[in-house]
Amino acid sequence: MYVGRFVVVGPQVGAYRVSSRSFPNRRALDRDSTITVGPTEDAPETDNPYISYNAVRETDRGVVVGNGSHVDPIAEKLALGYPARDAVAESLLALDFEKDDYDTPRIAGIVGVDPDDPTTRAEGHGGVIGTVRRDALLVEEVTEPTLVATYEKDSPEAFDLAATDPAGIARELYDHEFEHAVCAAGVAVDDGVETAIYNG
Repeated sequence: MYVGRFVVVGPQVGAYRVSSRSFPNRRALDRDSTITVGPTEDAPETDNPYISYNAVRETDRGVVVGNGSHVDPIAEKLALGYPARDAVAESLLALDFEKDDYDTPRIAGIVGVDPDDPTTRAEGHGGVIGTVRRDALLVEEVTEPTLVATYEKDSPEAFDLAATDPAGIARELYDHEFEHAVCAAGVAVDDGVETAIYNG
């Protein structure tokens, strides 16, 4: 099954995977608390605005994961003190689904939401996941690893994630049976934040 790009979000673990049929020549780069997805050196030139973006951004109040330029405003709102749900919902609503040939949904989540956040009920770290599609804006609290993808699985659903360390999470997502894997990133939040990338 081809589900396109997808995020997995839990209260303390999360991940993002690029799956692509059209633009496979991409990789994840770790740039000091931010993971960026961009073209490889041998990628053909394109003016497509949706292939390069920050996919993971750390803040003091949670780690944002997502499939496009909405990751930055979510992280900025979160850092400014917005509740996690509101940071996700407002940013997704403002930027809306991608205006490409497929009306590709935007997907995002926050891992390790601050325990004092008013929009999660977790006693420790919480998690929030969201998507904006042509027909809906969905933002939900998560209590277990939850997936949402750009295609086929475009509503949040439980996901069986076995790994708990960032490198293992990234590799597990990359190796998942969903088709056309390109690269992946893993996140774990405990006393601090750890991230890892895997480029096939």
